[in-house]
Amino acid sequence: MTAQPVVGVLALQGDVREHAAALKECDVRVRPVRRVEELDGLHGIVLPGGESTTMSRLLETFELLEPLKARIAGGLPAYGSCAGMIMLAGKVLDGRPDQHQLDGIDMIVRRNAFGRQVDSFEEDLDFTGVEGGPVHAVFIRAPWVESVSPEVEVLARVPEPEPGAETAGSIPAGAAGRIVAVRQRSVLATAFHPELTGDGRVHRLFTEIVRAS
Repeated sequence: MTAQPVVGVLALQGDVREHAAALKECDVRVRPVRRVEELDGLHGIVLPGGESTTMSRLLETFELLEPLKARIAGGLPAYGSCAGMIMLAGKVLDGRPDQHQLDGIDMIVRRNAFGRQVDSFEEDLDFTGVEGGPVHAVFIRAPWVESVSPEVEVLARVPEPEPGAETAGSIPAGAAGRIVAVRQRSVLATAFHPELTGDGRVHRLFTEIVRAS
């Protein structure tokens, strides 16, 4: 792709501004997406963190659900963080019965897996495909990935704490080893919020996927 890519940010709910700012640092044009016609001409789309059941309901209300699902199935690169990861999953555990999915990645995700807002935590992750050392990850009422199909590449897991290490107490019980970043073809998802840390490497990875598509 020689022209500057156009990347949409789903702007119905969530941390839209933070994703837009991170994308602009990656030399792409950024477009908020609230209506079906704003999908036209996109080279990629970001689904921000927020509240997945609200996002699901708004997608249906604004008649974006099926068009966006079709575009992703047709190869439109997509990246989802936290609630966006939930939306991209094929199946969600602990979600609402009427919650809709975009089926972008063949995985099962558990909603609010790490606990409530007070259980939010931060951790450094080894992240496949991202150079420059560990990625500092912020988890806020985050999901984790229960399982993936063989077609899905696991990019990051919550590390196993070293015995007696100072960080051992920061990781919620049962979280160590859980999958928190995945990719299937041109669709990327993280359980954490790279848009909140000032580290643009995950967004750069996504824009590289967009440019290669």
